[in-house]
Amino acid sequence: MGKRSLIVSAAICLALMFTAGSIYAGKDVKDVIKMQNETYEKHTKALVNFTHKKHNEEYKIGCGDCHHDDEGKALDVKPGDDVKNCIECHKIPGRIPGKLKKEMKAGKVSKKEMRAKEMAYHAEAIHANCIGCHKTYNKKNKTKVAPQTCTKCHPKKKK
Repeated sequence: MGKRSLIVSAAICLALMFTAGSIYAGKDVKDVIKMQNETYEKHTKALVNFTHKKHNEEYKIGCGDCHHDDEGKALDVKPGDDVKNCIECHKIPGRIPGKLKKEMKAGKVSKKEMRAKEMAYHAEAIHANCIGCHKTYNKKNKTKVAPQTCTKCHPKKKK
């Protein structure tokens, strides 16, 4: 093998190593995630600054407790794994319209079907996930430290 072939082979090996490393590196997980999504033209409440690192490390909440499959079962993921953003599955921005909810109740739609329709809405899914977890935590620990009201997570905007 000539000197030129050796250099080309080494360059190819290095390129493959860097490519493979970037494929398996996963995503950087920010310590605090601003819950902002471009699909919303305007946010009606102040944006939540979700303390991702604190929830994971201090509160011992696993990634799969929030990141779930289409049946709501926890995914086997760890920090750095590539996960979908909520809006990728819960595609409709905002909350379910009150009129639609009333129509479904009046039409005697089953709770399971109603829940499935609600979960298509991005804000409904996020609120159900967060508030549900907070309620469970508070009940389990006989406390009220995990917020369950709007203004605890969405502080009023300063004028």
